[in-house]
Amino acid sequence: MRLLIDCYKLVKGAGKSIGIYNLTGSIITHLAATLPEKPECEEIIVLGNEYNQKDFDVSGVTFVKVPGNPLNKVNMILWELFRVPVWAKKYHADRILFPRGYRPLFCSVKDTIIVHDLIPFYYHKYFPDTFNKLENAYIMNRLKASIRRANRVITISEYSLKEMEEMCPGCRDRVHVIYNGYNDVSCPQDGKFKEVSPPDNGNYLFAVTSGLPHKNAAGILKAYDSYYQQALRKKEKPLSLLAVGIEGTEGYSISEEAAKHVTCYKFIKDFGDMCLLLKGARAFLFLSYMEGFGFPPLEAMQLGVPVVCSDRSSLPEVVKDAGILVDPDDFEAVTKALERVVSDEALREKLIEKGYQNIRRFSWESRTELYWEEMLRK
Repeated sequence: MRLLIDCYKLVKGAGKSIGIYNLTGSIITHLAATLPEKPECEEIIVLGNEYNQKDFDVSGVTFVKVPGNPLNKVNMILWELFRVPVWAKKYHADRILFPRGYRPLFCSVKDTIIVHDLIPFYYHKYFPDTFNKLENAYIMNRLKASIRRANRVITISEYSLKEMEEMCPGCRDRVHVIYNGYNDVSCPQDGKFKEVSPPDNGNYLFAVTSGLPHKNAAGILKAYDSYYQQALRKKEKPLSLLAVGIEGTEGYSISEEAAKHVTCYKFIKDFGDMCLLLKGARAFLFLSYMEGFGFPPLEAMQLGVPVVCSDRSSLPEVVKDAGILVDPDDFEAVTKALERVVSDEALREKLIEKGYQNIRRFSWESRTELYWEEMLRK
């Protein structure tokens, strides 16, 4: 068997697919590392571009740099709809993996798509004016058609499978849930920051969000304001909040007093700085409305930071009882959870230990074998 992996459209930092990009890199790396153990698979061929070659051209694969600019929308559409089967035939592929979830209109080779989430449908329903309506309609139609016609579908949570079944009745028999694997998160050995510094010498809460509505930055800031005011009523000193993913608190409903204790970073360039900031936090807050999987809580668990997390979409599957799950719209409940996780040392130790245990469920060793089972399925 020759396995072809279509990565032509993946460019790190372009669009909203950084999670898909990183997951694809991990899949390629781990499949390639175990290829010698799979005599059924003769070769792994990665169709990539000049931008992703440095990440996807790994030992054990045949990397093919496809000509043409993958950032050009016309090229992208023509590739996705028509050109992939031509290249599959050229390299005598027996199976194709589409990590972005979109298959061509016609495909004579057995194909597997990975559906990470159904966020385009979520936005169409709840936030219809956020994205270009024509572009979002195209994405929804392509994704739905791909799910209906693919030989096999991999999705990354039971929640996504349930959503898929409601959208494409009868697809369950072709869908296999494989949770994402996690990559090791560790701090620099010297423990030194390069570009940033922590607020209040470790007395802070840490949150990851973005300006996109489903990431719920507004809810995080409202919840922090509630926590801040409650601390003042109890004559206690509230912890500061460090929020990554937004430029500032302007435009959000938060009191001036609480806003003075919020430090915002739109983006932290150095990953070592990001890990040090997260590790130094008293608690991690994640109140997203919609996640196909949700890596940030697992990253906090790896670094021994207790998690307060939204109970929406796939997040209960990922976090389980290793964090405190809350309704992201119930600010009183979020406040109580933050108070508990900040002050109750016994609870903190329990959550930290459960976090370490929880991340073992997502080891790449087990994920890789599940992917091989799908790729080798007749």
